[in-house]
Amino acid sequence: MTNFTKTAALGVSLMASVAVADLASAADYVVDAAGAGMHAAINFRASHLGYSFVTGRFDKFTGKFNWDKSNPAASKIVIDIDATSVNTNHGKRDEHLRSPDFFDTANHPTARFESTFIEPTGDKTGIIKGILTIRGVTKEVAIEANYIGEGDDPWGGYRAGFAGATTIVPAEFGMPNGVAKAPLQIMLEVEGVRQ
Repeated sequence: MTNFTKTAALGVSLMASVAVADLASAADYVVDAAGAGMHAAINFRASHLGYSFVTGRFDKFTGKFNWDKSNPAASKIVIDIDATSVNTNHGKRDEHLRSPDFFDTANHPTARFESTFIEPTGDKTGIIKGILTIRGVTKEVAIEANYIGEGDDPWGGYRAGFAGATTIVPAEFGMPNGVAKAPLQIMLEVEGVRQ
């Protein structure tokens, strides 16, 4: 075997090792968003008459993401939100939010976000671009995201956590109520358990 052949073989071997390492670094996570161990949240706030804010959350949602720390741009996330679980700590207002004036949950009980592209902007920051579907209307949105950290948990698992925020105009998703013209800020706290 010539020196060139040996060098080429070594190069191929190293490339294969790197490819395997990259593949191993990508992992699937399920969002910890249910039960007593819930460590995720989807909160929102909207201006109230320009004087203060109405705040709320969605109590029920599921999600999963594929996280590749060595190549964040290759990661993906999908979140399904039970729109019927909207909760602003005010029963009549929540009923109104479920009505055809807003989420119309009788016909559209689920909202969904699915990432299409992730653009790293720093060591622990990035823009998650994707499609958000509410009331059957799909729009592109961008979430400003922060990587919080990852590591072993006390129960033998491995976790990774992120936070993010975006602003939408609900009226653009077909909500006819005049209040829906005001911007709505959505804040996400996502902790996932590696599968």
